Amino acid sequence: MIQQNLKELEERSIYIIREANMKFKNVAALWSMGKDSTTMLALARKAFLGKVPFPVIHIDNRIDFPETYSFREYLTKKWKLNLIVAYSEVKPDSIGSACCGRNKPETLKKIMKEHGFDALIVSIRRDEHGIRSKERYMSPRNQKFKWDYKNQPAELWDDYASKLDPGSHVRVHPLLDWNEIDVWSYIKQEKIPVNPLYFSRNGFRYRSLGCTHCTVPVKSNAKNVADIVKELETTRIEERSGRSMDKENEYVMQRLRSLGYM
Repeated sequence: MIQQNLKELEERSIYIIREANMKFKNVAALWSMGKDSTTMLALARKAFLGKVPFPVIHIDNRIDFPETYSFREYLTKKWKLNLIVAYSEVKPDSIGSACCGRNKPETLKKIMKEHGFDALIVSIRRDEHGIRSKERYMSPRNQKFKWDYKNQPAELWDDYASKLDPGSHVRVHPLLDWNEIDVWSYIKQEKIPVNPLYFSRNGFRYRSLGCTHCTVPVKSNAKNVADIVKELETTRIEERSGRSMDKENEYVMQRLRSLGYM
């Protein structure tokens, strides 16, 4: 049952990635080195004969975990990724956290403008957060990166591709229908490399990864992918319980995402 479900999810995601790469002129993907964005890159590799055909962007605030940077270097070389590192500032933020609030989308704006990207593939899932459940496979952002979540047009690929205003872009969400256990089951099935911080050390592991200032580990004895899948079958702890609570507040997240947050 799980394998069939994964096959259907895989086929849909690959279709979305291929369509985006074909329909838009200049595509890029966001990569945080987390499980979801790494799975998204694995799907892109499967879609394009073992190669990710578009650049991948890491918005780096310089305070990610050492293991995250090591994993970035390892997989960039192993998968021959075209990596773009864009540095964001850590500074007071009127909406979210200083490290991972509106400062990151401001940095993304600059890199998008510099390279002229018109489509950005992002690995969010509907089940992660209430505001993310409002997303579609294709979500347009205007020139200021704003997302009009109250007035979204119909899902028409050609319409998006042909009617983008200068400076605007479309967010592409190939993992929208996946949930956490789907991602880990797929990682297990496909033997996808993951950040070692996801595995238990001294009774704790990171279930959702951000930077060192806004992420804490949760209690867990899961030391490998199979253990994580088994743990998720029974746990009632929320996936993002180890993330900074100011950002996870639904109102705060909605404001951040309306301004371009990932």
